[in-house]
Amino acid sequence: MDCFRYPLDTETLLRKKRRLRRELLAQNPHPLHKKIAILGGSTTNEVADQLGLFLLQYGIEAEFYQSEYAQYWQDAMFGTPELDAFAPDVIYIHTTWRNLTALPTTADSPEQIEEMLQAQYTHFETMWQALEQKFACPVIQNNFDRPNYRLMGNRDIWDIHGRSNFISRLNQKFYAYAARHPHFYINDIDYLSADYGLTAWGDAFYWHMYKYALCLDAIPSLANSVANIIKSLYGRNKKALVLDLDNTLWGGVVGDDGVDGLAIGPEVPEGQVYAEFQSYCKALKSIGVILAVDSKNDEANALAGLNHPDGVLRPDDFVAIKANWEPKDQNLQAIASELNLGADSFVFADDNPAERAIVEAQVPGAAVPALDGAENYIKTLDHGGYFEVTTLSKEDLQKTELYHQNARRAAAQAAFSDYGAYLDSLEMVATIRGFEPLYIQRIAQLTNKSNQFNLTTLRCSEDDIRAMAADANRLCLCGKLVDKFGDNGIVTVVCGEQQQDALHLRLWLMSCRVLKRGMEDAMMDTLMAEAAARGVKTVYGYYYPTAKNAMVRSFYESFGFAKTEEDAAGNTVWQLDVAAYQPRHPHMKIER
Repeated sequence: MDCFRYPLDTETLLRKKRRLRRELLAQNPHPLHKKIAILGGSTTNEVADQLGLFLLQYGIEAEFYQSEYAQYWQDAMFGTPELDAFAPDVIYIHTTWRNLTALPTTADSPEQIEEMLQAQYTHFETMWQALEQKFACPVIQNNFDRPNYRLMGNRDIWDIHGRSNFISRLNQKFYAYAARHPHFYINDIDYLSADYGLTAWGDAFYWHMYKYALCLDAIPSLANSVANIIKSLYGRNKKALVLDLDNTLWGGVVGDDGVDGLAIGPEVPEGQVYAEFQSYCKALKSIGVILAVDSKNDEANALAGLNHPDGVLRPDDFVAIKANWEPKDQNLQAIASELNLGADSFVFADDNPAERAIVEAQVPGAAVPALDGAENYIKTLDHGGYFEVTTLSKEDLQKTELYHQNARRAAAQAAFSDYGAYLDSLEMVATIRGFEPLYIQRIAQLTNKSNQFNLTTLRCSEDDIRAMAADANRLCLCGKLVDKFGDNGIVTVVCGEQQQDALHLRLWLMSCRVLKRGMEDAMMDTLMAEAAARGVKTVYGYYYPTAKNAMVRSFYESFGFAKTEEDAAGNTVWQLDVAAYQPRHPHMKIER
């Protein structure tokens, strides 16, 4: 829907929210359900309404608990029966500068200001720790915006008595806490208010009339920001940016103007705009976003343009380059197939509105931002929130290289007529162990990102994974795969719950990067051996269908499990006697 696309159509979002909710539910009849507690220092009704809309467009249906007006701290510290029974999946603390009680201008000395600062910080840290102990779920905390006035003028930002200075220092303490606590996230309203316009954001009319801490029209921007964090936590980020070339990555048409005629680089203002956009895209690649090209061009011309001496991006920065005269929607779907990603993992960036319309119509789920003027490309993609970062793993930093390694594997496969011989040639080594501390972050990340090869789609936080690892009744395994082309990292996760002599598999997933290479066989062989060693007689597997995991519908059947239950929704239970299991002995060395 266009109203959710940057720039946001706030009038539609605010005035037609009930209709939008009905339409979003109709488009996604099987959303992910999450319970979100909003602990507010101001009125939060509209915040909840807008947050619910933005989450629905990401396929997440939210149920909300809201504290009474300005009771955020009391609810967190002392609880309420309603909040305790609600058992939130996520807590969002909506506080602003209006909830600060310290006034540095009243202090007599720097030491007194330091005491004020520490007391104000402790007020919040104590609350965060209480919430962590009670609910053990992600907490999202607003940092602090600034008043839209400065008592001391420009001096307010640097003088120790200035409120702006005090707020800036308090924010830094919040950031340090976030750096130490992996399930604590900052919603950056300091940036949001500046981007929106501080005078309009902090319009005092809305505070005095409605006790809204920001103007009504800014609430969708706030909700969008919080929704971006939550959808990232639950694996709803986009993963790839697919780029057109002519008048998108450079000014001009390389086939007509030639490489020398392209506008890119420092010589002309237009060229500087495109060079800056290429730098932004390259920075996205550095945080794990996959880049690809989808351009109507001769391939030789496209490669020549990408090798322009003043360009920033080079052919090796892209995991796929489709430069041909095929329809762009078909090229995008081909890229998705080659990378084993769903089409809804992609953002398509093209300056041509006709091409954008075709892709949007033919590739459901792909995000198609409205690029209008090269000087706005960065802002449009950035404000879209497509690639919100909540965790950043080693695998994310190496994502492009991992896909290049897969391309080399595919090229090697073409030289073999026997697939088994090809697998042997990869010299694969699988390391399968328990949930070791070194890999906790990556395991949790996989549970929230893997959608296709994921039998139960159980989403887990790092604390959830640690709890599983510490539970003696859990059999936890993660698998790492290395071959002659490189290290794939942790690619598969299994967790079973032992109940007497039965093992119930609550979690089984695998990265699609290693499909059809025998890793699932190695995991099943190891799992069955471990189960037998623990005295398990019977293993039960569970499959819960989603819109994306049909590929593993028959997973357990392929290993000899018998289906024992199936309900109307297609949820199935499978059973296998451990003694009857026949090991697969995949084409790899398995290390424990």
